[in-house]
Amino acid sequence: ARAPKQFVDLQNDVTAAGIELATREGFESVEHVKRYTALGFGTDQGKLGNINGLAIAARSLGISIPQMGTTMFRPNYTPVTFGALAGRNCGPLFEAKRYTAMQAWHLQNGAEFEDVGQWKRPWYFPKNGEDLHAAVARECLAVRNAVGILDASTLGKIDIQGPDAREFLNRVYTNAWTKLDVGKARYGLMCKEDGMVFDDGVTACLADNHFLMTTTTGGAARVLEWLEIYHQTEWPELKVYFTSVTDHWATMTLSGPNSRKLLAEVTDIDLDKDAFPFMTWKEGTVGGVPARVFRISFTGELSYEVNIQADYALGVWEKIIAAGKKHGLTPYGTETMHVLRAEKGFIIVGQDTDGSVTPDDLGMGWCVGRTKPFSWIGWRGMNREDCLKAERKQLVGLKPLDPSKVLPEGAQLVFDPKQAIPMTMVGHVTSSYMSSALNYSLAMALVKGGLKRIGERVFAPLVDGSVIEAEIVSPVFYDPKGDRQNV
Repeated sequence: ARAPKQFVDLQNDVTAAGIELATREGFESVEHVKRYTALGFGTDQGKLGNINGLAIAARSLGISIPQMGTTMFRPNYTPVTFGALAGRNCGPLFEAKRYTAMQAWHLQNGAEFEDVGQWKRPWYFPKNGEDLHAAVARECLAVRNAVGILDASTLGKIDIQGPDAREFLNRVYTNAWTKLDVGKARYGLMCKEDGMVFDDGVTACLADNHFLMTTTTGGAARVLEWLEIYHQTEWPELKVYFTSVTDHWATMTLSGPNSRKLLAEVTDIDLDKDAFPFMTWKEGTVGGVPARVFRISFTGELSYEVNIQADYALGVWEKIIAAGKKHGLTPYGTETMHVLRAEKGFIIVGQDTDGSVTPDDLGMGWCVGRTKPFSWIGWRGMNREDCLKAERKQLVGLKPLDPSKVLPEGAQLVFDPKQAIPMTMVGHVTSSYMSSALNYSLAMALVKGGLKRIGERVFAPLVDGSVIEAEIVSPVFYDPKGDRQNV
């Protein structure tokens, strides 16, 4: 209790001192005193010491407090909390850091990290003085030509059980789940009530009344909260239960043409393409440890996501690394993952979406169950008149005419670069990378009426006065038929 009182006393003293200084300096009008004191003393902009300061100013000017009035506030208009002021003294406790089971290995092998939510995720693995671009180019080629391994443990994982689990999934996802068989997995989009994309991920059917939902890393907590809100307030009659198991399972993704050969050396699961087709999962052992293996892909390559109980994961990871040497196994990080998925036109929610795009805007109408009998979340919203307009911003690919120029992410786009300022902006770049596999730069963007403008040109005026011209193309740049992930 002592610290807050000391802070208030200090605030009152500082504000009062400022007002008295203003009157001594000859500011005799009320407005002059207000403007002088509006410069602010302390973090609260006068909120805590305001009444005391006004009383002193009123007394100095010989007027009443109501005549004096309040100071001219400026940000921060809302007082800063004591918690925020004290936070910098909390050190590592100010914001928790989350690590995967393979963190020690990542540190030993020189990983550079990025923050994704509270997670520390390997960003890239530089070798021999490589910078980010050189390391990512090497990692991308390794995945496309041999095999790469990614620590994907941070993906949100929600265990869903109960006799009404399927019905619940039908209501929260845009697509249908009634007929998903045990042993199969399906990609799903989740929308808010307004019809705008909220999250995405793959959900697998573990048993008739048992599913495992994956979410984006940053969206795990809010998706779980979303499910609970709707269950408790809208559909309490449904018998379904949710449990966060993100920390229970470590996930290692093997991706690339050699991934089947590598995984076959450390598992007892039949990996034949007919026995284990795309978008299915199997149980078995990997590295001698019980595992769930999902054949899904975020790179467009032949891929397997190996889920291991987290406290056994580091040992399994090391066994895979050892077995992978002769197959050209390369660890890769999140930046490489972003490039590989962009080459395939796969979205990242929160980067290629901004809370204002529907599944149709993303060219993902195939993921909308338009004949589902129940009015699922987002159906009414995405069918509003405004959401059906032809000139809405839609996701497209951009291919710069100069293949060496990389469009800046966030760059605004125009159809006429010679128009007078302010220009009419028609969209913006959401993702942009140099592709080492394709040997040219590529980008994804939201462009007004973009799906009908394939083949047209768009321009990105940059802050240095230059302009990058690009062709509007399909967002799927690499292996458009998906042959590589289905081998």
